[in-house]
Amino acid sequence: MTKQVIETTNAPGAIGPYSQAVVTGNFVYCSGQLGLNPETGEMAEGLEAQTTQAFSNVKAVLEAADCTMNDVVKATVFLKNMDDFVAVNEIYGKQFEQPFPARSAVEVARLPKDGLVEIEVIAVKK
Repeated sequence: MTKQVIETTNAPGAIGPYSQAVVTGNFVYCSGQLGLNPETGEMAEGLEAQTTQAFSNVKAVLEAADCTMNDVVKATVFLKNMDDFVAVNEIYGKQFEQPFPARSAVEVARLPKDGLVEIEVIAVKK
């Protein structure tokens, strides 16, 4: 098995010992993205802004791997508060076209940098 590391300055750099994404075979495994602005390193203000920024970061990582959101087959959404599901789901729904990827959404005790949402995806390269 070979692994290709994906890195881009258009998304926040890894804040630990991991890669923004790894490609193996035709699969692209993207690490979770927070609502961090890659230029400033600051967290966006509020749930909607963090969710939108997290998706922008996911798109940037996918682009670096020569993929788009249409190539995503699985998404996982981590929420600090499941009461935010409806608001996040509204933004989520605008990111994809049918057929929609499989998805999990879970509430977690805490996210890095006290984020409100984190999004990770798996995509398949064409």
